[in-house]
Amino acid sequence: MIIVMKANATQDQVDHVVQRVESLGLKTMVSRGVERTIIGVIGDESLLLGQPIEACPGVEKVMPVMAPYKLVSREFKPESTVIRVKDVEIGGDKIVLMAGPCSIEGLDRLRDIARAVKSAGAVILRGGAFKPRTSPYSFQGLGEEGLKYMRQVADELGLVTISEVMEPRQVELVSRYVDILQIGARNMQNFNLLKEVGQVKKPVMLKRGLCATIKEWLMSAEYILKEGNFEVILCERGIRTFEQHTRNTLDINAIPAVKLLSHLPVIVDPSHGTGKRELIKAVSMAGVAAGADGLMIEVHTCPEEALSDGAQSLTPEMFQELVRDVRKVAQAVGRDL
Repeated sequence: MIIVMKANATQDQVDHVVQRVESLGLKTMVSRGVERTIIGVIGDESLLLGQPIEACPGVEKVMPVMAPYKLVSREFKPESTVIRVKDVEIGGDKIVLMAGPCSIEGLDRLRDIARAVKSAGAVILRGGAFKPRTSPYSFQGLGEEGLKYMRQVADELGLVTISEVMEPRQVELVSRYVDILQIGARNMQNFNLLKEVGQVKKPVMLKRGLCATIKEWLMSAEYILKEGNFEVILCERGIRTFEQHTRNTLDINAIPAVKLLSHLPVIVDPSHGTGKRELIKAVSMAGVAAGADGLMIEVHTCPEEALSDGAQSLTPEMFQELVRDVRKVAQAVGRDL
């Protein structure tokens, strides 16, 4: 349920409604927009039956929320969420570029890649320190050592960082070094992990699961918001279908659909979405045209030597070309890059 306050409602009136609702054993989340303050009610809404909340001073109307994801929905927050990390805005007018290697392999190589992607326009450095791999014999990442390399390089070059956290006990460690916590596709429904990152004061990027519906994806985001962390970024990275030509099937439909359903920013990962470097530029352009707020691209100075995902990693030169062409699409749809 959503309680919409009047445009001229005072803070005392908002506090009164919150106290009234919470006295019934329900939880509230307050969203302050440009024109309205909205109070989301979480819990058994039958407890509100017979309670004349509409009669409280400052209340404009009380509305049921049809979607099972309440805090994530545009019904709860009509305005699009813009997440600010240092001097980077995610969800605003500017398309945000996240780029870097799949795995952090060493300090010097990471520095070379970071310099290349920054010069092309990337503002967020991506890189995996803990790698969830299908084979237990594949490279699993450098762990904390890799995180230290990422922090050092990012500080040198003035970049924001993002890296994956795989389990609840890693959250505190990864949070020490990175600016944005990433939840990978395989962990989209790791509910204990979602609750843990919901309690930290850092933005979280939630990737869509391998076979997840849009509803399941948004419900997973709801877990994070329900814990109090509203700085969530959604990432469409392709889903598993019967098609075998590409690594995954990147769901372009999901971008405008989620933008209609939710106020959260949406990022596209065409590297995992296609698995083929030849397709990444075209899919990046399509994602931006469909309304994505940013792109996450795997870049490596020597893809043939990459310890993971070399086949879908762009060279710095290919990344520069991608940025050039994506910028044209961004301008055509009224965005900047």
